[in-house]
Amino acid sequence: MRKRQTKPEWQSRIARERIEILFNLAKKEFKKHPDRSKRYVELARRIGQRYNVRFPRETKRSFCKNCNSILIPGVSSKVRLKKGTVFINCLKCNKIYRYPYS
Repeated sequence: MRKRQTKPEWQSRIARERIEILFNLAKKEFKKHPDRSKRYVELARRIGQRYNVRFPRETKRSFCKNCNSILIPGVSSKVRLKKGTVFINCLKCNKIYRYPYS
């Protein structure tokens, strides 16, 4: 069997830069054009999958993995704290995310 090839480092670096740019655009465009913002998140996720790039924790928790919308507390999501857990509820698709905190 052939050994699986990995992408060169420069491709991963460019992919990370593009993902960061797309997320910044998605946050900026959310109020006026939520559909465009959603499309930017979809593109960023696709780039991440194609080049096998991991998202930073803040970026990973800033969008809904179910409907690809940006999660802005009070606007597109609601945040609750209970017993050492952060509950983030997407208001578009009602998906609930739970993250521990200390």
